[in-house]
Amino acid sequence: MKALILFWMSVALVSAQLPSAKPIPHVQAVPMPHHITSFQLDGRELTAMHFDPQDMRPFWHPIRASRDVSLTRMGHPHDPLTHSHHNSVWVTHNMVNDLDFWGDYAKKQGRIVNVEVSREGYEDTDEFASMRMVNQWISEADKSIQLTEVRRIEIRPLDGAKSWFMIIDLEFSPPKGKTATFGATGFGLVAVRMAKSIGVHDGGGRILNSEGQLNEEQVFRKPARWCDYSGRITNDADGFGGITLMNHPMNPHNPTAFHVRNDGWMGCCLSLDTPLEVTEEKKLRVRYALWVHDGVATQKQSEAHWKKFTEMPVTDLNPPKPVKK
Repeated sequence: MKALILFWMSVALVSAQLPSAKPIPHVQAVPMPHHITSFQLDGRELTAMHFDPQDMRPFWHPIRASRDVSLTRMGHPHDPLTHSHHNSVWVTHNMVNDLDFWGDYAKKQGRIVNVEVSREGYEDTDEFASMRMVNQWISEADKSIQLTEVRRIEIRPLDGAKSWFMIIDLEFSPPKGKTATFGATGFGLVAVRMAKSIGVHDGGGRILNSEGQLNEEQVFRKPARWCDYSGRITNDADGFGGITLMNHPMNPHNPTAFHVRNDGWMGCCLSLDTPLEVTEEKKLRVRYALWVHDGVATQKQSEAHWKKFTEMPVTDLNPPKPVKK
């Protein structure tokens, strides 16, 4: 009892010394060296945004639930060279104005380059942390801009590190007076390369979509609201985890096709069979989420989280600028 009294007396003394000290937000987006932003929950990293302009595209890595093991990986486990573009979690497309932003060695190569993280681009709170960035989709050949992308990433814990949302908001617009076309392809817009141990082939994992279909044989390029990939990440008895990739009803061609394979990757298709044109007047505004979780998600759990995601207010990517006084 005496020790407890002394403890609270010391707390009161310190508070009195610095009464203006503010509480530290539970969730923070922390800028790091080398074009990295670390998203942390009470000081522990859940994921990091990598946006070095020397890379072919921005990406997120690692993706952690409650264990210090990433649920995703960099590169295909059996083809690291030609699948070097499999960058954990990434946003890209195989065919924009006939340029390939998907692969790393295309004849008509595109690159996604970060050009801005504004002073107001970060937000830290007890409920979520966010980052707003502007990227340009350019032709490698002549550096011409094909698209300007405004991206906002929000990390929102639901049950600590055991269960959390990564919400991805995107808006695309072409240069003034131009039209950009997302071609018909199964590659793009949001993709995930799962850890080797989670893949169906390599680790005995499981794919499940909103329609109750299982694994590549049933799920591949089938329309769905969401798709979950779960499997083992440690040898503990409860060493399982996974990610549910979610499409928002506001997106074109909803419910969308999911391009998912037993080798450990899944993608949410934007324009599988139908090209999509973007103009100054008709910008493309889309919204996705990843539900990162411990354990093997049931259909009921993933559906409940998809519903929770779709009921959230849609973020304004271009808030009004503050009035100068």
